[in-house]
Amino acid sequence: MSGRRIAAACLAALLLSPAAQADRLDDILARGELRVGTTGDYLPFSGRDAASGQYRGLDIDMAEDLARALGVKLQLVPTSWPTLMRDQRDGKFDIAMSGISVSLERQKQALYSAAYLNDGKTPIARCENAARFQTLEQLNSKQTRLAVNPGGTNERFARQRLPNASLTVFPDNTRIFQQIIDGKADAMVTDAVETRYQQKLHPELCAIHPDKPFDFSQKAYLLPNDWRWKAWVDQWLSQRLQDGGFARLSAKWLGQ
Repeated sequence: MSGRRIAAACLAALLLSPAAQADRLDDILARGELRVGTTGDYLPFSGRDAASGQYRGLDIDMAEDLARALGVKLQLVPTSWPTLMRDQRDGKFDIAMSGISVSLERQKQALYSAAYLNDGKTPIARCENAARFQTLEQLNSKQTRLAVNPGGTNERFARQRLPNASLTVFPDNTRIFQQIIDGKADAMVTDAVETRYQQKLHPELCAIHPDKPFDFSQKAYLLPNDWRWKAWVDQWLSQRLQDGGFARLSAKWLGQ
């Protein structure tokens, strides 16, 4: 091998070495701040009060715990389901924590933490109509007015599994359940954990077989392609799953 080729190979190896790559954990510690992307429209994981601007939810509490474990301040960065992956690629946050479902499509572009919750898609409807929407076959009808929020796994599920239903996209996910109560939509298919939470808030609505969802999914935290940072987050999460920290917050927000 010529000297020029050897030099080029050495330079390439240096550029690809861990020391030469941006290290997210070191960046967070150096800036003294953890930037957490969150949608603010998906309770019980992430909700934002329109009047005060304050966030609350299971993943908001977990974000606060993560920042404390790192010894840094927490900055919550607004994102949305349609822009989540773009915001992640653009480096707007260090981690996204918002009840995010693991999907292979998203994992083509980013990493996930270890999963912290099992879930799946199931319907929610007005209680007097619950018997009409038990199965995919019942939902997959042009007579079914199905509400969906844009840009996430709910919309993807509806378009792939319920192509014959009459879909209406409601961009404001915080008011989508009111559309069902008001009779502007018949049902929504979303994560079982959300249907349980919403039926507690709205006695007019019934979660339909949330213990037997149509599919299987998991919740995890969305991360950039940085394996050292992922390992740190996974270790922190493992400790909280084992020491009862997550269980206490889960009982508070999920009742489980």
